[in-house]
Amino acid sequence: MSQISANWGIHFDQSELLCREGCGYYGNPAWQGYCSKCWREQNRKQQRQKKPHEWHQKTGTSQTSADGYTGYFFAKFEEKKSNEKWRRANTMKKFFSSTKSLLKTDIVPVFPLDPQTNPISKTGDFTDFLKSLQKPATQFIQKNCISFIETMQSKKGVPVQEQSDLVQDFYQGMTSHFQNYPTEESDRMMDNIEKMVMTQLYKSVFCPDNSQDEQKDLAIQRHIRSLHWVTPEMLHAPINEGKAEVRDDIFFAVTAMIEMDSKRAPQDKLSCVTKGSNFLFKAIQGSTQEPATADDFLSSLIYAVLKANPPRLQSNLQYITRFCYPKRLMTGEAGYCFTNLCCAVAFIEKLDAPALSLTREEFDQHMQGQRLQVRRIPHCLLKSDWPGLQQIQQNQKLLLELRSRQDRIIRGVQNMQQELKDWPRSIGKEVQEIMNRFPLHIPLPKVQLPAASTVCSSEN
Repeated sequence: MSQISANWGIHFDQSELLCREGCGYYGNPAWQGYCSKCWREQNRKQQRQKKPHEWHQKTGTSQTSADGYTGYFFAKFEEKKSNEKWRRANTMKKFFSSTKSLLKTDIVPVFPLDPQTNPISKTGDFTDFLKSLQKPATQFIQKNCISFIETMQSKKGVPVQEQSDLVQDFYQGMTSHFQNYPTEESDRMMDNIEKMVMTQLYKSVFCPDNSQDEQKDLAIQRHIRSLHWVTPEMLHAPINEGKAEVRDDIFFAVTAMIEMDSKRAPQDKLSCVTKGSNFLFKAIQGSTQEPATADDFLSSLIYAVLKANPPRLQSNLQYITRFCYPKRLMTGEAGYCFTNLCCAVAFIEKLDAPALSLTREEFDQHMQGQRLQVRRIPHCLLKSDWPGLQQIQQNQKLLLELRSRQDRIIRGVQNMQQELKDWPRSIGKEVQEIMNRFPLHIPLPKVQLPAASTVCSSEN
């Protein structure tokens, strides 16, 4: 996705954030670059294409004639297609039933509300929204939400993607009630409905047992922990942590990302992402005295994620992706920030030596904790022709060379010490081998004793 330059850091085209279908909405790596709307349409197309193939595999090879088989195949296919259309048409009606039994006679008709007779609170406060549900004209909204919550809680064993589809279908059905309202008021009402529903369903659908979310959380957490040595300079992020106000903004951004895990509603988690992103924009502007560019923001966001190592990161991203009101992720500031966060996490998962302008050997040494961090000059200063900058760069180069020479000398000293320890043992071993091969025998001198007559004469 992103391109890495050794001189200027991370670069990516703004068009890469948009849906690959060209609809103009923001895409998401979890949806293979599609927006939520196009992603669901793609899934439905694949399911429609997959069902006839599955039926063909189950029925096996028929012994009937080709014409009869073809006619039977398409007849069954048309029947399934008709049943599928009928099922989709009645799915939302079942969710909007006012009783637990969801009988056909109790279905509440889906009709648009009148903004004049049913005004929405201008503040968008959740408490005011709950109070408004006590009015007779809007009580059916509360009944539909409660009925849907009970239905979802009874479907704990279904795959999480199917749960996501049910929630998105529910949002789509509820949106039809507010089609006569201004866009801002309709979005505010849907935000409140989302918060009401997902707060109740949080324990049932967040990080379910039948998903791989928990394993992904542990993997990304270990990986981020191993990258604790990465600095803003390595990512070419224009962040000057020497300034107190910049450090404070980074701290608040990190806090907001960690706070995301404590929220229940997808919109509240998304608000934490937006709040943290705004602090990053402020930190960049405080460092460079210029508005932040898209490249600056992405590299700074990557650094903030590495610094924060948010708990259950993948689970929170998947929860927002699956159950957030789709319009929030497709447009606006929240959608932009969330899309960049997903890109940052995807970048971190594939982070390697070229991305940090390091050699493979240097990267491995950092990962093994064998190399100290070397602060590099921020790329914003590289644009300057300041005479002292060349001297700084030259000094930095000399320091790196001295460090390399020092490492070689230390290795030489260690080798010499080992040789000095081994030398006496080797000499002793050689001496012992020579002594064994050529043993030294010293012959005793022969002493002649005087004769007895000679001794006697001497005594006389």
